[in-house]
Amino acid sequence: MGGRYYYVVVFCFLTLLAVSSAFQGKKQYKPCKSLSLYFHDIIYNGENAANATSAIVAAPEGANLTILAGQFHFGNIAVFDDPITLDNNLHSKPVGRAQGLYIYDTKNTFTSWLGFTFVLNSTDHQGTINFNGADPILAKTRDISIVGGTGDFFMHRGIATIMTDAFEGEVYFRLHVDIKFYECW
Repeated sequence: MGGRYYYVVVFCFLTLLAVSSAFQGKKQYKPCKSLSLYFHDIIYNGENAANATSAIVAAPEGANLTILAGQFHFGNIAVFDDPITLDNNLHSKPVGRAQGLYIYDTKNTFTSWLGFTFVLNSTDHQGTINFNGADPILAKTRDISIVGGTGDFFMHRGIATIMTDAFEGEVYFRLHVDIKFYECW
């Protein structure tokens, strides 16, 4: 009987320990590295081929590839190769390129799905950062996942907070991207 009592006491102790550690509160994580960058998107509209950095490559049936579709641009897919700068000036020296695509994927509000890579090639940073996730465009800030990287960002993961910094009609927009890495190798 003494052996069973010992196992019951040990079981109760371990259960109490597990329960108490589960309710100690939310752990606060601190980023191991952070960056703040801007990227500038100039969508091709049929007249600006010389300075366009993105283009519509798919559209709903009956729509064209130079004007975003109506009804929240649903069905448009655009690819981009945008300059990345350290400040919000389009004419600042680029530190890399943002390359990828966005898909307008909702019929009742402005929302897109983003999949892109920052290709950084500056004296401060060499390598890539890969992003993907939903972008509810009308929200002041949006978080998307950082799912990996190469070079200086090898196997890094974290969160990027995106803010629309400026837009001009449906031709130009600038995004401020606040990057926080929580896994750094």
